[in-house]
Amino acid sequence: MLKKIRSILAVFCFIAITLLFLDFTGTIQGWLGWLAKIQLLPAILAANFITVAVLLVLTLVFGRIYCSVICPLGVFQDGVFAVSRSRRSKKMKQAYSKEMKWLRYPLFVLMVIALVAGLGSLVALLAPYSAWGRIVQSILAPVWQFGNNLLAGIAEKHESYAFASREIWLKSLPTLIVAAVTLVAVSILAWKNGRTYCNTICPVGTFLSFFSRFAMFRPVIDRSKCRSCHACERKCKASCIDIENKKIDYSRCVDCFDCLESCRFGALEYRYAWNKGKAGDGDTADEGPAAGAGRTAGAVQAKEAGKTTGAGKATGEGPDSGRRAFLLGSAIALGGSALGGSAIPSNAQEKETDDKKRDGGLAEILPKTDPSRTLPLTPFGSESVKEFYDRCTACQLCVTVCPNNVLRPSSDFGHLMQPQMFYAKGYCRPECVRCSEVCPAGAILPITPEEKTSMKIGTARVDLDLCVVNSKSVSCGNCARHCPVGAITMVRSNPEDPDSLMIPSVIEEKCIGCGACEHLCPARPLSAITVDGVEIHHRI
Repeated sequence: MLKKIRSILAVFCFIAITLLFLDFTGTIQGWLGWLAKIQLLPAILAANFITVAVLLVLTLVFGRIYCSVICPLGVFQDGVFAVSRSRRSKKMKQAYSKEMKWLRYPLFVLMVIALVAGLGSLVALLAPYSAWGRIVQSILAPVWQFGNNLLAGIAEKHESYAFASREIWLKSLPTLIVAAVTLVAVSILAWKNGRTYCNTICPVGTFLSFFSRFAMFRPVIDRSKCRSCHACERKCKASCIDIENKKIDYSRCVDCFDCLESCRFGALEYRYAWNKGKAGDGDTADEGPAAGAGRTAGAVQAKEAGKTTGAGKATGEGPDSGRRAFLLGSAIALGGSALGGSAIPSNAQEKETDDKKRDGGLAEILPKTDPSRTLPLTPFGSESVKEFYDRCTACQLCVTVCPNNVLRPSSDFGHLMQPQMFYAKGYCRPECVRCSEVCPAGAILPITPEEKTSMKIGTARVDLDLCVVNSKSVSCGNCARHCPVGAITMVRSNPEDPDSLMIPSVIEEKCIGCGACEHLCPARPLSAITVDGVEIHHRI
């Protein structure tokens, strides 16, 4: 029963979190966005102390149910392992393996150093939630959008606009490669050995293992009932059950409860485990390997009687108490953690503009290329460039919900996979604050549209040699007409000639860096007006 409950909760969390990265409309964010904010590493980076405290207490009381229920990459590995186990021959079973301390703990230390040093790309590479976000956004999202576009085409033929088509394009080749390699590597490890990634590589799993080894409720082996049949050991996806010594490595146990159903003798129970050795029940929480050496024939007969009568429970304990404990723990994880990370419903945004516009309906306009910037542009709501990249886990959630294709993963080595703002396909509309609503790590703080219009993230600069007024001797003024804050004025190209053409001039004190001028500039392939980021964002 415990396994079924865990499986249902795990499937719910896995599907819900996956949909967060697939839903480009922002609809699901209003209902399930809190699931992203109760992921451990984003909660730590966001200084969401309530969520972190709840998850740690949850682990101390019930073990690593976070890894088996809430973490999407962990649930994915369970699915891969389940398929593997159903297809492999009966001879290929799990067996106990020792903890790989030589790899596990150095990787954890490396993660801590990366966090302190602000090496966001390295943190993003190791973080399990971010890894799953990249896999979904880079690999599954294009397939999802293709299906959406098929439905949009069918609906349009029937004069219905229930679906809006979405442009499918490659946002970042390096991020796609990293996501594909991660997917293949994790899948191979899960196919062969179950939770090897979680208990060897994942720094979040290592961090929780420091607490889970002291969990109040754990799967416990009763030596008086165990016949050393190895059934539980063969079922253990974490390879943490040493049946020869009647021990369980609780630092690696993820509370999947597969072992409970495999035991035919009632020797395994999920129950209260603190100081159980004092009660003389013979479980492995406090006993040594030789504690059961003096068992008498009467104890063996009692074991047989327990098998035939179904009495495999410890006095005052049993599956019911373990089931209640797990249900309580799950309720705390999915309910209590939401106190520290509730999402705000997204506002409706305008439909994105098509980049393949035509000049007068005849000639195709060349696509824009990304200019070189003195400083990268980070979203409105990030306090500074450094603050943004120190906290960003590159989960790609903000990239998913951006309606104008402004945010996409960076290909720069220093900020690899972390989002940057690009204005080739759209600009950051003043009324849109979706990315600030969904960021779980505090890299983008919540803001209102009113606050956004007075926040400076960059400054526009004009290259008059590229401006069509000078290069083609035509009147333009497109940048000034579309600037939402009136930061661009048109002045005479020759102040002494009242008939000379008007050229743009940027009022730097008023410019907020939204990129409307850069995106809508008719110069191709490079815009004549480009936005450079500012190191520290401030209000104007």
